[in-house]
Amino acid sequence: MSGVTHSTTPTADIVLPCLDEAAALPWVLARVPAGWRAVVVDNGSRDGSADLARSLGATVVHEPRRGFGAACHAGLAAAEADLVCFCDCDASLDPGLLPGLAAAVRAGDADLVLGRRRPQVRGAWPVHARLGNAALARMVHRRTGLRLHDLGPMRVARREALLGLGLTDRRSGYPLEMLVRAADAGWQVTETDVPYLPRTGRSKVTGTWRGTWRAVRDMRAVLRAPAAPREVTAR
Repeated sequence: MSGVTHSTTPTADIVLPCLDEAAALPWVLARVPAGWRAVVVDNGSRDGSADLARSLGATVVHEPRRGFGAACHAGLAAAEADLVCFCDCDASLDPGLLPGLAAAVRAGDADLVLGRRRPQVRGAWPVHARLGNAALARMVHRRTGLRLHDLGPMRVARREALLGLGLTDRRSGYPLEMLVRAADAGWQVTETDVPYLPRTGRSKVTGTWRGTWRAVRDMRAVLRAPAAPREVTAR
């Protein structure tokens, strides 16, 4: 791996939603696979994250509207490659693993691949965050039939297919809405194990019990929404 690429035709774009992640950015961007492009979406950082990311060779997109979904969707809109990946920007997940996830999408064996987080050390995934994730996975199964262990923040799909899902959530429900609409559209969704490391800094969503359950509450609204017409397929 050789870090961020400057190619005008990247093999894939990696969307990295960013809010005050200056401490993690050097490690994250150094792990970007050769030929891939890092799209750092700055969501109002005050620690110089945007300038640092730019100095390290990333493409920087500014999204002034606060919200994880707002940052993710701005990155998707700015992506140019056929394949688009999403990855947290806090050094808890290694972007260097993304080619392995992308292989199934390229081969046509899956339309959306999720990284199932496997904690590498005690405390990497706090109990409250893990419980919230498990509760949501059960809700997703009841709503869609998808049997998932993790609503993983590391994921890969094709750009045009993702845009075709018509995602509207711009807060914590964005990753969940992607899964629900993909299932409604008949996508093949799979997951593969990825190492999960202690994040650098505190999570803006699941750093506390209150934040975790607020996210769960927000996501329930996504699950209560009526199923979208089964018109959009990834293949």
